[in-house]
Amino acid sequence: MTSPKAGEMLHLRGNALGKGDPVALPLTQSSMFHLPGAPDGHATYGRVDNPTWVHLEHVLSHLEDAPCLSFPSGMGAISAALFATVTAGSRILIPSDGYYVTRLLADRFLSQLGVSVEERATTEFTDGGFDGFDVVFVESPSNPGLDMIDLAAVARDVRAAGGITIADNTTLTPLGQRPLDLGIDVVVASDTKAMGGHSDLLMGHVASRNDQVMERVEEWRRVSGAIPGPHEAWLLHRGLETLDVRFDRMCGSAQILAERLTAHDAVKQIRYPGLPDDPTYALAQAQTARFGFLLSITLEDEAKAEQFINTCPLLRPATSFGGVHSSAERRARWGDDVDPAFIRLSVGCEPVEELWQAIEASLNAL
Repeated sequence: MTSPKAGEMLHLRGNALGKGDPVALPLTQSSMFHLPGAPDGHATYGRVDNPTWVHLEHVLSHLEDAPCLSFPSGMGAISAALFATVTAGSRILIPSDGYYVTRLLADRFLSQLGVSVEERATTEFTDGGFDGFDVVFVESPSNPGLDMIDLAAVARDVRAAGGITIADNTTLTPLGQRPLDLGIDVVVASDTKAMGGHSDLLMGHVASRNDQVMERVEEWRRVSGAIPGPHEAWLLHRGLETLDVRFDRMCGSAQILAERLTAHDAVKQIRYPGLPDDPTYALAQAQTARFGFLLSITLEDEAKAEQFINTCPLLRPATSFGGVHSSAERRARWGDDVDPAFIRLSVGCEPVEELWQAIEASLNAL
């Protein structure tokens, strides 16, 4: 399945080139710019703008179909979105089973600035409604549990209650799920993962069709100094040029592996939105373009989980996900509320039969 935006994305720069211009995006590595006279309309200073960012954000905006700003990490993007939308006295709701660093940010910093923070599990997120919440932060599928919620319904109900919604779309990317089209106000993502795709950069982005929010996000970046490096922006731009191909391979392989893992005796439980008996299947069919490249398996115990992760030659025992190399880890080691033998498996770009043979052999050896 190919995104209708993928082909056009590859030629956004090319169709604006003059004769003799380089086809590949140049890297502008400069903190200063030649600036005689009035600075209006020109690059001014490296904390404010950079030509490499500008084109990267043009591509990201094309993918999101919305204004977009880049950040030096996914948490940089999440921080910008939250600090741009809350003030002292605000009340926010975040998932208790989502990415744990988002909870840390809310607990250690936002709550100390007079922001009231409440948590709900993804499967119970709509219980109690959204009255009184200024900002509702959602993550679907949740990381690492892969539970999903109806983004359109949440967006509608939060808007009716007078709040705004922020969705973390890291796990599916704009090619797999489009929260803004479902009514979500702000999208954040860690481009460190599948968007960059090669495990060699840290980046993130914020996208929104709300001009006031984006003005605040831009001001936060400029004033706080939470800016991406031009080299990282260049790397991300290069990674985006193969996103469609990589994402298609990863999602297709994940579906095949999930179907085979359900039948393996060593696997006590498996979660993947593309399995018909998964609790998220019906919603994922309606809400997403692809089921994603993440799946989870739970083995018999922690020792066997560690043995599997550390002995499979085509799995990297590493945190993070979305790279060309398949990777796996026990999320309990970071404090996630999951079984000690729960494994988050990120499917990469290896040939699927070769990958399955390695996974099956490692499971058989437990």
